[in-house]
Amino acid sequence: QELRSGCFWRGVLAEAAATLIFVGVVLGASAAPGPLAPALAGGLVAGTLACTLGAPQANPALTMALLCTRKLGALRGAAGLLAQCAAAVLASAAARMVLPDDAGLITRVSAAGTVGQALAWETFATFQLALAAFAMTTNHTAPQAGLALGSAVAAGALAAGPFSGGSMNPARSLGPAVVTGVWDNHWVS
Repeated sequence: QELRSGCFWRGVLAEAAATLIFVGVVLGASAAPGPLAPALAGGLVAGTLACTLGAPQANPALTMALLCTRKLGALRGAAGLLAQCAAAVLASAAARMVLPDDAGLITRVSAAGTVGQALAWETFATFQLALAAFAMTTNHTAPQAGLALGSAVAAGALAAGPFSGGSMNPARSLGPAVVTGVWDNHWVS
């Protein structure tokens, strides 16, 4: 019954489109030196997507959190996860074709820290992002919802970026790993 619903497929399409746009923008901004450009680009595009596409997660970590707390149905969650991962791979393939090198595509554990530090920062950043996303599920029509989500993305990327790349989004890390074949410490992000 749910698979025949137009609302179901619009939601899945929104997840795919939002993830494609989010990952594409972040990867494009990653060509700039330093962590500031991808963090700001990620925050701005996340806020914009939250306001324009009806608050899609565009992030498998958030989708899983909503599934575990039963705020999202199993079928809708599974379809959303597949759409997010496929869109991330597509965006990564496009970015790889147009960017000068693959260096900015991959989220990596920094040489300045350890894998444990990277995991701790990535976990912390993803947790604060999930808090913002859960707040949106209760009142996503509030005008400040996009600002809150975008700010959480930017803040998390800036805080965790020096240690783990600040992905907070498994699709953002999965797409480039699939396209480039580089899986070093991929489990952290």
